[in-house]
Amino acid sequence: MAFHYLHRLTGRVRTREANRQLGGILAFVAGAINAGGYLAVQRYTSHMTGIVSAIADDLATGGFGLAIAGLAALTSFVCGAACTALLINWARRRQLRSKYALALLLEAVLLLAFGLVGAHLSSFEHLLIPTAVLLLCFVMGLQNAIVTKISRAEIRTTHMTGVITDLGLELGRLFYWNRNPDANAIHVVRANRDKLAIHAVVLGLFFFGGLSGALAFKHFGFSATIPIACLLVVLAAPPLLLDLRHGRQISRPLSRHS
Repeated sequence: MAFHYLHRLTGRVRTREANRQLGGILAFVAGAINAGGYLAVQRYTSHMTGIVSAIADDLATGGFGLAIAGLAALTSFVCGAACTALLINWARRRQLRSKYALALLLEAVLLLAFGLVGAHLSSFEHLLIPTAVLLLCFVMGLQNAIVTKISRAEIRTTHMTGVITDLGLELGRLFYWNRNPDANAIHVVRANRDKLAIHAVVLGLFFFGGLSGALAFKHFGFSATIPIACLLVVLAAPPLLLDLRHGRQISRPLSRHS
């Protein structure tokens, strides 16, 4: 039962319900990584608006070294998103069930790598902190591209600006007073309650993920990345296992005729 549920979340065949459930889980993960990562490297890595603005500020004030660091973080985020596109299209060409799960598995591996880097952060701080920032930016780009691709840009999980904007728009429609309540009136304003609900859920899960990630990092340090990575592995496992099984079934008849 659990296997089929997880396969529905990350498998090749998509439904709107599965997209939203996966988006909620990954919003929690993104919040945890972003908040926990800030305690580790003193920098938020999930949204590029602040980074692009910081690059402009640094260039204007003569902080060219900081501007280059910001550009590297931006490039890393873009590379993460591009990596997701490469993995999905590579898997699609081979008709794999795990075309979305591959990126989640890679994210889990990179989070474990971040935990490993962090374990030695105090020894090589000047070298490892920039590496950790780039790694987290790559992970955030990777994850945001997964959900964007799956949901056709309906859901974003790593930054909340668009989510909160859409939430505000729907709330404005919800509280708008229609003078003419006739359903056939031309200018009746109605909120999309379905859209309002999903944005509220994503925002709430991102916040609770951030709170959980910050508390976990505060008490357990870099080992707090382990349960998050394990969660991603569990999500990615069903379609990956089915692809492995399918691959063995294909290879068996070939070996008999060789």
